[in-house]
Amino acid sequence: MASATSRGQVWSLTSVGVVRASRRRLAQGAVAGAAAAAGSAGAGWAAWNFLTGQARAARSVIPHRTDNAPNGDGLYEPGGIGPSPVSRTTSADIHLMVFGDSTAAGLGVDLPTLTPGAQLARKLADHLEQRVRLSTKAIVGATSRGLEGQVDAMLVAGPRPDVALILVGANDVTALHHIRPSARRLGDAVARLHEAGCAVVVGTCPDLGVVTAIPQPLRAVIRQYSLRLAAAQSQQVRTHGGRPVPLAELLADQFRAAPERMFSADNYHPSAVGYEAAADTLLPDTLAAIGAWGEQPLPQPPITSDLIDDSRWVTRLRKRFTRAPAHNDRESAPARSTQP
Repeated sequence: MASATSRGQVWSLTSVGVVRASRRRLAQGAVAGAAAAAGSAGAGWAAWNFLTGQARAARSVIPHRTDNAPNGDGLYEPGGIGPSPVSRTTSADIHLMVFGDSTAAGLGVDLPTLTPGAQLARKLADHLEQRVRLSTKAIVGATSRGLEGQVDAMLVAGPRPDVALILVGANDVTALHHIRPSARRLGDAVARLHEAGCAVVVGTCPDLGVVTAIPQPLRAVIRQYSLRLAAAQSQQVRTHGGRPVPLAELLADQFRAAPERMFSADNYHPSAVGYEAAADTLLPDTLAAIGAWGEQPLPQPPITSDLIDDSRWVTRLRKRFTRAPAHNDRESAPARSTQP
């Protein structure tokens, strides 16, 4: 769905490819960078039109999703058994609970067993040869602001999970939430879960530069935002006792190499294959969080380039954007709730 801009508003991508009016930071930084590269004030207006045209093109490729992710909650047992329904009397060896956004919920797949939480629960059950219960609190469209409510729901409903998985960040980027406050909100959620006795694993913000439906140079700007958020998230997660897993570094090359396999039909959310790659990536740290990884070292992220496009214009645009947020990192007033 698209919403028209009024005077003084700018376009920004939302988590489902919707372009909505949002803060001026992204467009002003992007347009200023493009204008500087072109070298004239007139070029600034041309750059504005170009970027908004790119946003419209992305909106036409990535459809608005109004459906919910399939519910894969239940009991998983070794050998691919499950999910079986659970009740208050159901016993499990490990209780895994998933928090976060549409990626955490598994939007993009049709079967409950193909969500990232279900695939991770099944892998845990097979590796440990134990019964794993999966509970999902993640909500489609959530940002880091929604984590507090999800943790509240866990504390009220009970029982506490043995290990909590959080996947969040893409919506913070596309909604243009400030990086440090977004990371702090994640850190607060990790701290509360840790205090409740849960081991916590966080898949940090993915590399949105792999979403080829977002054209250049807009994609380069969005990518830099997501990588900066991921770095800030990692620091907060470690500070509060969690285990960050750098999904951008560990998965970007796979998504970039085979987008037709790794993305779902909406060209934005992962496919079943993409979610399985995420589950494989998260498995070692999840096992380590519950003391079941063993003595071998955990996989290390590869060294990756931070460039998508080496053109001078995109590089200058990126540099202009990444400098802008440093001038004001204070929390903005809470925005009216929207459904990305």
